[in-house]
Amino acid sequence: MLIGDKWKVLILRDLLPGTKRFSELKKSIGTVSQKVLTAQLRDMERNGLVNRKVYPEVPPRVEYSLTELGRSLKPILDAMWDWGEEFKAQNT
Repeated sequence: MLIGDKWKVLILRDLLPGTKRFSELKKSIGTVSQKVLTAQLRDMERNGLVNRKVYPEVPPRVEYSLTELGRSLKPILDAMWDWGEEFKAQNT
């Protein structure tokens, strides 16, 4: 339930290396709309997977990073990647 949406897996993938701004996430994920990305990030923040830090600047700067719980999903994402690579190799 926490990562069942395809966008959430991509958000996790892109935040594993470190903190990113909203625009960096949107660019790296690709075809996701701003509205959907915002909703997914808010849901992930509410579920304790993502930290959101707002800097009191003009224009406002917002950065996202994974919480400890979010980082704990890395072995699961790695296993999914490995499975996909094996599947791809067997079917090409």
